[in-house]
Amino acid sequence: MIDLYTWSTPNGRKASIMLEEVGLPYNVIAVDIGKGWQHDQRFRSLSPNGKIPVIVDHDAEGETAGEPRRVFESGNLLVYLAEKTGMLLPESGPERTEVLGWLFFQMAHLGPMVGQWHWFKNAAPEKSEVGIRRYRDESLRLLQVMDGRLKKMPWLGGKNYSIADVASYAWTKSAVEEHREIDNRAVASLHSLLDWLKRVGDRPAVKRGMEIPTDEQKKESAERAPFGS
Repeated sequence: MIDLYTWSTPNGRKASIMLEEVGLPYNVIAVDIGKGWQHDQRFRSLSPNGKIPVIVDHDAEGETAGEPRRVFESGNLLVYLAEKTGMLLPESGPERTEVLGWLFFQMAHLGPMVGQWHWFKNAAPEKSEVGIRRYRDESLRLLQVMDGRLKKMPWLGGKNYSIADVASYAWTKSAVEEHREIDNRAVASLHSLLDWLKRVGDRPAVKRGMEIPTDEQKKESAERAPFGS
């Protein structure tokens, strides 16, 4: 069994989508980041940087077989689950290199830029038009980069659906929705990207993963208060 510590964010949904895709059984612990549970030292023993998602694999293999293994950082988590199941990541060769390249593209560029845009737009204590414009424009440029890739290949990693698509879906969906609210024309021409977004979003495992944690799971975790009162 795998314990998944998560919340309703694009990073959190990477993990739940992946677990649904590979079909491993898992238990959800909702970490209420609005209440600051991610800063609790008990959670930080699992995630040193105090970020979700984290998994604890109670069926880990290898040298520490039988001992629970924590896996933190969402990109690391996706690679771990792919290698554990032999799914959504080629074992070797140029296809693996390409998949990992687009995975790290999401980790290093798409997620941080869209995240900063959201923060400057919705959470900054002082409004900064420079910050909003800088991260909005950069997020759009990154969507255009993805659109260029998807004009050539059906999936980000190449011919097959992979962890690169899993990692990028929720962040891309969020960015496209925000751009549409401001000016739909900004993303309307990204036909390949929008087609990819629909194809990924129509996958049953993605639909299920996007609902995690459910309201019931949030309520159960709040009643147990694993990292807060």
